[in-house]
Amino acid sequence: MNSIFLRIYGGIIAALVLVALLGVGVLQLTNEVRSDQYREQLARGTFRLMADNLERMESVDRRRALVTWSRLLGVPLTLESLKAEPLDGRARGMLLRGEVLVEQTGPHAARVYSLVSEKQQLVLTTEVEQISEQLARATVYLLMDELVRYPIVEQPKRLAALKAEKNFGFDLRLVTLEKVDLDDDQQRRVDEGDTVLALGKGGDSIRVIAGMVGTPWVLEVGPLYQMNPYPTELLVLVGVFGLSLTGLILYLLVRRLERRLLGLESAAARIASGHLDARVPTRSADSVGRLAATFNTMAEQLQRLLGIQREMVRAVSHELRTPVARLRFGLEMIGDAQTDQARRKYMDGMDGDIQELDKLVDEMLVYARLEQGSPELHYQQVDLQALLEQVIDELAPLRASVRVELGQSQDAADGRGARVEAEPRYLHRALQNLVSNAMRHADSRVRLSYRIGPQRCRIDVEDDGPGVPEEAWERIFTPFLRLDDSRTRASGGHGLGLSIVRRIIYWHTGRAHVGRSAGLGGAQFSLVWPRQQEGAERA
Repeated sequence: MNSIFLRIYGGIIAALVLVALLGVGVLQLTNEVRSDQYREQLARGTFRLMADNLERMESVDRRRALVTWSRLLGVPLTLESLKAEPLDGRARGMLLRGEVLVEQTGPHAARVYSLVSEKQQLVLTTEVEQISEQLARATVYLLMDELVRYPIVEQPKRLAALKAEKNFGFDLRLVTLEKVDLDDDQQRRVDEGDTVLALGKGGDSIRVIAGMVGTPWVLEVGPLYQMNPYPTELLVLVGVFGLSLTGLILYLLVRRLERRLLGLESAAARIASGHLDARVPTRSADSVGRLAATFNTMAEQLQRLLGIQREMVRAVSHELRTPVARLRFGLEMIGDAQTDQARRKYMDGMDGDIQELDKLVDEMLVYARLEQGSPELHYQQVDLQALLEQVIDELAPLRASVRVELGQSQDAADGRGARVEAEPRYLHRALQNLVSNAMRHADSRVRLSYRIGPQRCRIDVEDDGPGVPEEAWERIFTPFLRLDDSRTRASGGHGLGLSIVRRIIYWHTGRAHVGRSAGLGGAQFSLVWPRQQEGAERA
């Protein structure tokens, strides 16, 4: 699957299938819990009423009552010892608190428990397959048996008390026959003391209505609602609808994403085929937009580096042509030389050309090493005073007509003197390049100085030469660039020295810049970088 949409949609389908399976399991468990709660709700008041009546009876009366109630309910009722029942601690606790316990024993069967006597540890128990209308009839019988013990005027109050005490899960009320919604035949039967089952208006419930002979009251129980489990088909239907809707929305979102990624792929293919100016439009700031911006930055960097590479190849070819031509000329002239003095002259010239080639190769290697990525730098404590004096001692003898001096400098105010953190080898190379460049273009003087502040440090290299035109201050650090005005090619060099200086100070998280010397009137090259470097060796 090469389509992002198909991959994402396939993953979502797999996730939804897993969720659907879990949902079916949860639905099944929910239906079982609801079924238990439904049975308990319907059986609670009736069994609690029977248990309380049994508690007040003697043994003989208990047996009679159990036989009568068993016929009413259509299931056998028994009295058992609580200790003999296989119940866990939670179930026993519920019974001791006066609650009715309903435990499922099969797909459509449950066992009902109700505590009769806490002292005797007796429980009323039975096995039922469903809560049928017989339970409703038995409830009516038990309630009427309880109410006839009270005067007629007190019977509604007693019924309300029974409802609250026994916690019936359905409504109970005493009304007159005229207030009951029944047809003529049902009213006649109720008036005769019969028990009538009436369907509710929606057909999803029943009411049990019985007339109390000798009283104006009619006992109405209900409505009793049927427990309807949540159908699995409903979950499947919701899942299919949700999957379809998710797929549509996802397709609309991913289609736009695929188009943008195809644009990115097309730009990458164009760059691979040599069109380095290919770019990707960045329409937003989301992940794809940031990827496009990063891609464009990469393309610009690649274009710049390839441009530098081409320029370097052209420049190196040009730089190599002159000393190689001189070497070829020297070899021809040595063959034609008549004297040792003449041969020595040409050999000295060839040696100079070889040294020039060696210097060019060295500068190219250093520049390539600094350009290809972060070089391995070992920052250490460096004494700028000592470093500048070392560079002066090394380079001053190379041109006796130019005086290289150490100017007025400023040490750190924190008592650390001229010590800063830098890579000694590379910083030494940068200073050598700057001082060599200054000596080539100075008339008579080159001055070195430094200043160390709380956070940063600075080195200045000044000369009294013609200086650098202001419009060339940035271009002067470009590789293989040599200005054609006052700092001419006649002064020597290959145009890599200042580029190496800028890369070295860049890897020190600093910067190099050029300006005009206020004191000597020529060029002033400055290096600025932080005094402390991450990962530096500190004493």
